[in-house]
Amino acid sequence: MTKTRGFLLTAGVCLALTLTQSCSGDDGGGEPSGESNVCTNLEPVTIDSQVWAKKNLDCDIAGSKCYNNDPANCTKYGRLYDWNTAITACPSGWHLPTDAEWDILVDFAGGSSVAGAKLKATSGWKNNGNGTDNYGFNALPGGGSYSNGNFDLVGGSGHWWSASEGSSSDAYFRGMDYGSEDAYWDYTGKSNLYSVRCVQD
Repeated sequence: MTKTRGFLLTAGVCLALTLTQSCSGDDGGGEPSGESNVCTNLEPVTIDSQVWAKKNLDCDIAGSKCYNNDPANCTKYGRLYDWNTAITACPSGWHLPTDAEWDILVDFAGGSSVAGAKLKATSGWKNNGNGTDNYGFNALPGGGSYSNGNFDLVGGSGHWWSASEGSSSDAYFRGMDYGSEDAYWDYTGKSNLYSVRCVQD
């Protein structure tokens, strides 16, 4: 069931698990260029009964952006996706987690009131709001982008889409903030751009 595809990159050949996905390349401006690229950051980490990607997805496809349209932010935090793009952004063998799948992770990490502290990376959060990264999840604060085109909250908040809809116009996400130990649920408009963390099928 696993499809293995190889892609030649200018920097060399990058393999992720043996599971890769063809995506449009980045021309340096934060927008898709239509050239061949590959989702390079799907190194797995097993946490309880699940296998998660260790990093936020950085697959350069239409409907995604780098924070502030700066490719360096994609390298550090992954890309930001609207919900409709996020639903199908994960490569073959992976998928966008549902709210129930997020709950399995958060419950294993002690529940929503403390899971953020255990899942956040040990550096990269402002005002020393880092976590202990007990399980190798390495959550980083990629911020977001909104329907008005503005970017906000990089370094301070991480928002990760779930596959679960709140309504025809809203969907749920898991959030973590620099000043809190929480890993909370909320919902927002599907047109907003947030991070994606894939879970293995």
